[in-house]
Amino acid sequence: DSRSNRVARHLVASGVKRGSLVGLCVSRSAAMMVPVLSILKAGGAYVPLSADQPKPRTEQQLGGIDVLVTEREFVDSLPKFAGQMVVLDASERPWEQASDAAVEFEVTGEDLAYVIYTSGSTGTPKGVGVRHSNLVNYATHIVRELGLASEPLQFAMVSTLSADLGNTVIYPALLTGGCLHVLPYDVATDSRRMGAYQAEHGIDVLKIVPSHLGALLDGGMSVLPKRYLITGGEALKPALVERIAGLSTCEVVNHYGPTETTVGSLMLRLKDYQWTGTATIPIGRPISNTRVYVLDQNRELVPVGVAGELYIAGAGVTAGYVGQAEKTAERFVEDPFHTGERMYRTGDLVRWLPEGVIEFLGRADDQVKIRGYRVELGEIEAALAAEPGVRQCVVVARGKADNADDKQVVAYAVLDRQLGATVEGLKQALKERLPDYMVPSAIVAMSKLPLTPNGKVDRKVLPAPEERAAKEYKAPSTATEELVAQIWGEVLKVDRISTDENFFDLGGHSLLATQVISRIRETFQLEIPLRTMFEVPVLDSFAAALEVARESGAVAVASAPIQRAARQAYRAHTTSK
Repeated sequence: DSRSNRVARHLVASGVKRGSLVGLCVSRSAAMMVPVLSILKAGGAYVPLSADQPKPRTEQQLGGIDVLVTEREFVDSLPKFAGQMVVLDASERPWEQASDAAVEFEVTGEDLAYVIYTSGSTGTPKGVGVRHSNLVNYATHIVRELGLASEPLQFAMVSTLSADLGNTVIYPALLTGGCLHVLPYDVATDSRRMGAYQAEHGIDVLKIVPSHLGALLDGGMSVLPKRYLITGGEALKPALVERIAGLSTCEVVNHYGPTETTVGSLMLRLKDYQWTGTATIPIGRPISNTRVYVLDQNRELVPVGVAGELYIAGAGVTAGYVGQAEKTAERFVEDPFHTGERMYRTGDLVRWLPEGVIEFLGRADDQVKIRGYRVELGEIEAALAAEPGVRQCVVVARGKADNADDKQVVAYAVLDRQLGATVEGLKQALKERLPDYMVPSAIVAMSKLPLTPNGKVDRKVLPAPEERAAKEYKAPSTATEELVAQIWGEVLKVDRISTDENFFDLGGHSLLATQVISRIRETFQLEIPLRTMFEVPVLDSFAAALEVARESGAVAVASAPIQRAARQAYRAHTTSK
């Protein structure tokens, strides 16, 4: 509180005032709460930014920002910023000499507290402006519904500030005198480390995406909280609930809600619902001061059991998309049942069940969830269409052959070879423009796109991407390479992996990488960080990094030596090519 008051005074002196948008790009740690609170205390709204995403995307999000708060390690990776920049760990920190008394400012419930960016169908991310009144209503409901104020509890945040998932634990922890644990990426994505953290600190409340939790449980460690496990971000499956029930007595709470209606709008405490034997887990009932409607195409109410689109109204409905009035008007529409109020059109197909809860059925548009991230396929299409040599394109989400619920993004494009367009070139270009979870796992070149009788792309007949393009197979030449190939093959469900293949080009992603690292540790008795997978994703380079680490003579190797070994192996690999 003292530190955030000092920084808040410096922000005010730097030009932050009521209504200011303040960019925030800091590492994920407990220390990040100082600038979060500082910005709120100065009367501004924080705009979380990720240094991991491509610069063009961050540049779009910097529009309208008055002041940027960051740390030295991110300065060079961020786009050039013309406004005032506050570097929290700079050699000179004038705010440390400021008074730590509370800053006096005026703020109302209608003022923005934060802006979260989501994928946009037109190719431009949309910044959702969440007001103080929205956040107060949400956090208050969580505290009251779960009785979190009865005693101080331990809350764990395992997500980034750039998504609102973590707000389910951040603000209830601060409001109730609880302890907020902000777990860094290396811990939150590692079953072994998170299990050890849980054993040491006894986490009571955890909010997590189901697929993330499933990957952690695959590591064989106990990562479940003692009191409440809150899931959100994607559909919760009965099979995962059964697995949880066999491991812990914690209460499972299913949570649903788009960012546009403030973190979560519906909730289901599974202890109050007979979920065993059901095909799906409902998304629940509306939280306090929230109204939900299931409407048909004419925005008329539909009966119980009939599918319709979900609309959400009430205290959680946010201010809309910052600086995008047209998009706001499209999704935030007049509430026909409450004059003068707005409701948010979710695009989700649902139905009321006889028990008085809502069941999620799917999407009415091209929005999908990829590992908990909300993705507008139109944004990927716009990025692909902007590349030279792309005549036509369409992007779809396909379930994998072995798991229909595990979606992967696949692009189909008609290319102009005379302009030098290639599948490999397009994929690299998209990596420079889009976050990794939005880059298609495959781009299929086609002579033409199939059309329906009315001239639209017939997505139903688009061919499945080939398993893998034929290429020369390079067999493992060392015992380490052979073991790594075996582990990768088991996790990716791929036979015979060549030593020059890239883990992520084979369909790997961050959640699968956690499984690989877990198995590597068991097999080699070697402690390595998850980021090694991203630094040296090619099999022979990865194996070489393991060899260098093993030769250091330590069973548990620190992150820094592993990183150096990884870089050395990668340089050797690329030089040899």
